[in-house]
Amino acid sequence: MVTDDDATFVTRDSPRPVDATVARVVALAEARGMTVFDVIDHSGGARQAGLELRDTKLVILGSAVAGTPVMEAAPLAALDLPLKVLVWQSGPSTKVSYTAPDALAVRHHLDPVLAARLAGIQALVEEAVAPD
Repeated sequence: MVTDDDATFVTRDSPRPVDATVARVVALAEARGMTVFDVIDHSGGARQAGLELRDTKLVILGSAVAGTPVMEAAPLAALDLPLKVLVWQSGPSTKVSYTAPDALAVRHHLDPVLAARLAGIQALVEEAVAPD
């Protein structure tokens, strides 16, 4: 696991190309009963504007059951929810990044019970990047 200096983000390597990793994240989220709100193709948008950007896609996903109590207790958490998983190309590697649930808990002063509602993203990403 790779984190930035302040442990705000977690980045994992995926053994799959970007599109296959995105498809796996989406399938796993849906299998867990989560809502996949959108997949934003940042690199596709850049191409449409005549710009270049490494293959970069953002999966926006969440669960009303998990997120609503968090937002009820900490309304500004809605700025971070639904959760997001960034899948991006870094040289020959595919990376998968997300905001660490512990960082979100600190940012929004969540108690351990509410913080636990955000922790599922870790297991989802770990499964998404696991070898076949």
